[in-house]
Amino acid sequence: METAVLIAHVLLAAGIIGFVLLQQGKGAEAGASFGGGASQTVFGASGSTSFLARVTGVLAAGLFVTSFVLAVYAKQKAETISDAGIPAAEVIEVQQEAKEAELPALEESTPAQPADADVPTAD
Repeated sequence: METAVLIAHVLLAAGIIGFVLLQQGKGAEAGASFGGGASQTVFGASGSTSFLARVTGVLAAGLFVTSFVLAVYAKQKAETISDAGIPAAEVIEVQQEAKEAELPALEESTPAQPADADVPTAD
């Protein structure tokens, strides 16, 4: 269910972007984007501005609802994580020490350098 809400959320966001880009500024002619009087035949007598504004408003309301639903899902996931319990720092440290004890130890010997090395040895 969460995946479906997330997909709807992304599609609504893309729809809002598209409809906002389709809208004309306040000073522009209503039918300029459709040529002449085409806006009156496609969108009715009121023109394209009120249609695009309504659709944008509906998409914005849908985006708000999906945002709220996703926030509820995130809160539920956070509660289940805290209910399961995050291990204490001491437990994590003990587990790391146990893993380190299983690893073979490296010998603390200095590597042999060739006789013609430029760096002097510590011996």
